[in-house]
Amino acid sequence: MSLRTPPSIIRGMNSPATTSESPAEPHGPAGRLDDRPDLPTLYRDPSFWGMTVTQFLGAFNDNLFKQLVMFLSVMAVGTAAITPTVGGSQQGVPPDAPPLAQQAAADAEPTGAERQKMTDKQGTADAIFGIPFLLVTGFAGYLADKYSKRTIIISCKIAEIFIMAAGAVAFSLYTPGHLGFLYVVLFLMGTHSGFFGPAKYGILPEMLRRSDLARANGFILMTTFLSIILGGVLAGVLREHFSSKLWLASTACVSIAVVGTLSSFWVRRLPPSNPHIKFQWSSLAIPPDMLAMLRADRPLLMAVLVSSLFWMLAGMMKSAITATGLIDQLAGEVATSYLFGTVSIGIAAGAALGGLISRADADFRVMRIGAIGMFVCMLLLAIPSAADPALLLGDDGKLTRLPGFGESRQWLGFYGSLATILVLGVFTGFFAVPLQVFMQKAPPEGKKGRMIAVMNQANWVGIVLNGVVYSGIAALIEAREWPRCTAFFFIAAMMSPIVLFYHPKNETPGAPAP
Repeated sequence: MSLRTPPSIIRGMNSPATTSESPAEPHGPAGRLDDRPDLPTLYRDPSFWGMTVTQFLGAFNDNLFKQLVMFLSVMAVGTAAITPTVGGSQQGVPPDAPPLAQQAAADAEPTGAERQKMTDKQGTADAIFGIPFLLVTGFAGYLADKYSKRTIIISCKIAEIFIMAAGAVAFSLYTPGHLGFLYVVLFLMGTHSGFFGPAKYGILPEMLRRSDLARANGFILMTTFLSIILGGVLAGVLREHFSSKLWLASTACVSIAVVGTLSSFWVRRLPPSNPHIKFQWSSLAIPPDMLAMLRADRPLLMAVLVSSLFWMLAGMMKSAITATGLIDQLAGEVATSYLFGTVSIGIAAGAALGGLISRADADFRVMRIGAIGMFVCMLLLAIPSAADPALLLGDDGKLTRLPGFGESRQWLGFYGSLATILVLGVFTGFFAVPLQVFMQKAPPEGKKGRMIAVMNQANWVGIVLNGVVYSGIAALIEAREWPRCTAFFFIAAMMSPIVLFYHPKNETPGAPAP
């Protein structure tokens, strides 16, 4: 029994991509290589390992750089709000202060009270990263068909080196509250990933034997979740230990991009799959025949809309977890990264278990269990508390221990949140797998590829809206001086229509409708 989780789940709360899992007939000289004896077995194939290492390092870099920017977006305050300790007394630093004073402000870690008053701009960062996917996904798919996917992959990896170098410069110029240059680099990183995605997933059916595709996708699924976890955790470690010298930490991103570029040359040379394809403006949007199919197939249309909403809520959950850990619990970047990594572990476990239970069918009973579980977990995470975690701070301004139940502005505390977030991830995997399996199986064979591209575009609409909606929620919470964990109440409220009203019939033969 194998789990064939689509790559749109792989991006783990950040990024759907064009899938390679849909059955496709060979097309031209670069069609699928069906069980050719001249190809090595999967795990002895240098091309497979080159692609695996390349995509792992790319996803790792995405999550490392983006999470570093996210930490700074949570703490987006002007230099006037930072009060570094000078000679044992707190002194405000105005924007026109001398350079040495400005540097002292940049080096100073905010106090507990300052953290609780910080502005949360994660929604802005999410939107900036997601918008390029909407702009370039259609064109990137066209390029991936017209030109060799290997050429596009190598070109994207070379571009990643320059983008990450620009990121190091942006971190060196960063001052508290001024994120403009970093956001420009984040936009470029999103653009790079938008072009990389269709070639990355589309090349697998072209370079591997058909009998190896399931194992190859399963292995890439595992390594991608690992990259999400490691990238998020390393971001917390670098942020906490390098503080204002993040330009030095970000050189790790440049090194990773260089290694990823070198590994991309291991990928087997392949001709273009459709070199004579003509560019059409409809490639940049939704083709008319795909719109007609959605209008005629209500279950498929509802699945696409629910998937888009799911990705919006998933992005908001990640931002809420980061804000809760840093501000409500004063847990610091490293401990908050553990929260971020834990949800990824839960999603991986939930996706695997959900696939086993579903037995490769779109078992909507599993999805409903996932939706209800997500809803309950978010309500638990949203429970506020009147406690002040600053009471746990030592003389050095750091927590003497992580807050327990009722010891922070969020009732669960750190370890209660850690357990709840793990369960939340499991239920998220339960929800996502049947929905994605249904969307893969529902379109006719000849239209699967284009329909999946439309689904991914809809998912990216949700991810961009996540940034806009979360920014509004964060602004309201800050204005009312509520604990940041209350964002989970808003997310649960937006999840409630799915829990209450989205009850599709079970696709499993002979099984009763849920």
